[in-house]
Amino acid sequence: MEYRALGRSGLMVSRVSLGSWTTYGGSVDQSATSAIVHRAFELGINLFDTADVYVKGAAERALGVAIRDLPREQLVIATKCMGRVWDGPLGRGLSRKHIFDALDQSLERLGLDYVDLYQFHAPDADTPLEESLRAFEDLVRSGRVRYVGFSNFDHHPKLADEVARIQKRERYLPMISSQPRYSLVDRHVEDGHTAYCKRHGIGMIVYSPLAQGVLTNKYAGGARPEGSRATGAFSHFLTAEKALTDANVAAAERFAAFCAERRLDPAPVAVAWTLRHPQVSSAIVGASSVEQVEQNVRALDVQLSDADWRLAEAAIAGKPPKRSKSGERTGKRAKKHR
Repeated sequence: MEYRALGRSGLMVSRVSLGSWTTYGGSVDQSATSAIVHRAFELGINLFDTADVYVKGAAERALGVAIRDLPREQLVIATKCMGRVWDGPLGRGLSRKHIFDALDQSLERLGLDYVDLYQFHAPDADTPLEESLRAFEDLVRSGRVRYVGFSNFDHHPKLADEVARIQKRERYLPMISSQPRYSLVDRHVEDGHTAYCKRHGIGMIVYSPLAQGVLTNKYAGGARPEGSRATGAFSHFLTAEKALTDANVAAAERFAAFCAERRLDPAPVAVAWTLRHPQVSSAIVGASSVEQVEQNVRALDVQLSDADWRLAEAAIAGKPPKRSKSGERTGKRAKKHR
């Protein structure tokens, strides 16, 4: 496993991290969850990401059970707040009250005294940003939160700028992480958010590097494999985040052909592509089996030349590969990953 500092902090996180969106506490039972988490730790993964809204708190609870007998000082546990987790007007948002109460409940579900990384899950238009940031700062000073970050602020650049401005003005501990979607079929963060993160010393922890499994090519030809997200209770996320589209399925088919020519599995190659970006500290993968987490960690073994990566991007885009001055297609045959 390789490790990188998260943003401008000294917190070292594994280049591949394990998420729990829709899986733990949901489609994966506790026995399998514990086996996957333990195998991930054995492989060197130290960053485990979750959120209070994932399966209405069940994901945090399942992760808490899974890490119970792992060395706490070697784990980076990240969770989030903002979405609705209980009824009534106080059950969501980034008010000071909701943030404090949400953390209390997250810690109870996780069975922990503190979380390493606490994140705004999304902006809250109903709460002054100053109030939310002061609440995060007070949680840091209390010792119940070690670092702070945010997720899904990439779609709100002016708000992200305001976060950095307020934290600098008030001398708060700054955000060290941003958690956006990023994959070969979703590169929107390259239009400005990555530059923002570089400017403010923020590391990206990217989610859906496989576009919710689409880039594994499991949906080729319109297939809906039994046990896949497309056939489960969380299939609506594939539509809501525009992952399972005809264009993306076609792109995944071309990408799979590119990988097949080089005797590579599409999944680790797609994850490896996200890790090439210098602002990406870690890529969050989901895994519903031990075999899947082992497969995704092999992203660190993928060896492709710059020319081959350009060919991969061309395959995704459905464009003919660029040719060298000699008229030959760029890119050499890649070494098979270990």
